[in-house]
Amino acid sequence: MMNLELLMWATNVTGDSSFYHIAVSHANTTMKNHYRQNYSSYHVVVYNPQTGVVIKKQTAQGAFDESAWARGKSWSLYGYTMMYRYTKDKKHLDQAQHIASFILNNPNLPSDKIPYWDYNAPGIPNAQRDASAGAIMASALIELSRYSNDSLSKKYLGTASTILHTLSSNEYKAAIGTNGGFLLMHSVANMNKNAEVDAPLPYADYYYVEAMCRYKKLLK
Repeated sequence: MMNLELLMWATNVTGDSSFYHIAVSHANTTMKNHYRQNYSSYHVVVYNPQTGVVIKKQTAQGAFDESAWARGKSWSLYGYTMMYRYTKDKKHLDQAQHIASFILNNPNLPSDKIPYWDYNAPGIPNAQRDASAGAIMASALIELSRYSNDSLSKKYLGTASTILHTLSSNEYKAAIGTNGGFLLMHSVANMNKNAEVDAPLPYADYYYVEAMCRYKKLLK
């Protein structure tokens, strides 16, 4: 879902609508096959490359196949919000708002709004947090607030503000000259492979900065 923005950009730049149609088809297919009734999602859906039939649904970086991997939820929230920006198709807006509802009403979302690495992670409330999931979520919610009614907009912006204040605290924001030069600490790339666990990640910093820029623009 995140990669679709490149296809939308390609259509805008080249005038070739095939990129746009590929992106829309991908978004709609993902909407159909990845999501459960509560708008959590599978991480991986395997398709038959000849027929397009779904073979299996599973996880790669989540706690287990039926769990809700936190960064995946943030990616999908961001992706459908972005798709609405380009398509103005209400079903993409509805999907983004449904995903936001799953996240924001989840009983395992901490009060500081930085998710555990999986919303069903073993060991909650002592499970590892994922700053990258929080940063991506904050940026997505700020944009989604622009397309939503006053009540939802207030809720989205309030959550984004909480996330940004939390990430900007000493708990998550590294001191200058530490953390390998990265801004944020405490992200999780792949818990299952013990890869970059409780570590800085480039996409945590990127979406943290983007979220701050978006928030600052709104304040103006």
